Amino acid sequence: MPISQNVTLQGEVTIHHPDLVNLYGCTVGDGSKIGAFVEIQKGAAVGERCKISSHSFVCEGVTIEDEVFVGHGVMFTNDRFPRATNPDGSAQTDADWTLELTRVKRRASVGSNATIVCGVTIGEGALVAAGAVVIRDVPDYAIVAGVPAKVVGDVRENG
Repeated sequence: MPISQNVTLQGEVTIHHPDLVNLYGCTVGDGSKIGAFVEIQKGAAVGERCKISSHSFVCEGVTIEDEVFVGHGVMFTNDRFPRATNPDGSAQTDADWTLELTRVKRRASVGSNATIVCGVTIGEGALVAAGAVVIRDVPDYAIVAGVPAKVVGDVRENG
């Protein structure tokens, strides 16, 4: 089942293609819209009146506050040093890695195909350009672009 029974959909949540999403153990706030081919994992939270565009991945440990826009194909991460196995060759379990939290503050926008490396905060009203790779905190209202993402402007000065 693409939307598991342990998902909390608060109020009116629009999921355009419920058969084409993978939601489990997450919370999605009132008025939010979820596009096709989106995965939102356990322990992730999406606030109210957000838009999560198609093909995006919101993993465990990500908190997206209210009124956030997430463009197409945005990838969040939650492990800074991912490995499939331990040094002895045994498969890793939940006990073998460290979950790093990520926060996207209110009214921020994340452009299509951006990658958000875990452990960062994207500030209120900030704008992450399409294709950017965010590896450090983004200040409130900053515009960031590039690989790695660097501040290139201020939303308040650019309309």
